[in-house]
Amino acid sequence: MSQHKVVLLLGSNIGDKKNNIEIALEKVSSIGSILKYSEYLTSEAVNFVSSNNFCNIATIIFTHFSPIQLLNYIKKIEIEMGRINDSTVSGVYTDRIIDIDIVKYDDLKFTSERLEIPHKKHLFEREFSKILLKDFI
Repeated sequence: MSQHKVVLLLGSNIGDKKNNIEIALEKVSSIGSILKYSEYLTSEAVNFVSSNNFCNIATIIFTHFSPIQLLNYIKKIEIEMGRINDSTVSGVYTDRIIDIDIVKYDDLKFTSERLEIPHKKHLFEREFSKILLKDFI
């Protein structure tokens, strides 16, 4: 089984945001080894109005999971932590206890209804993402 290098972005804008991210990272570490973290970055909500700023972090992990297995596991983490609305399903962005996005998976280019790798919005459109990912991509 080969290891895959994956870049993830995590964000939270409800409750103890840093703690939410730390809990999510601990859960992610059960399916791969975490190589590197960025610093935390605070940002305003993107694509919706909220009075709650986000706390964000980028990380690199190594995992044996395929992209879809990883996505399924990430969605499970989000639900376990209390995330109710998934913008990929509802089409609407809302406040969330945790959000985990797969930004890059090796050098794979992959598109499905549920997943796009690389995650073009984070790589090219969102300023906070560009700052967090500058040393990761």
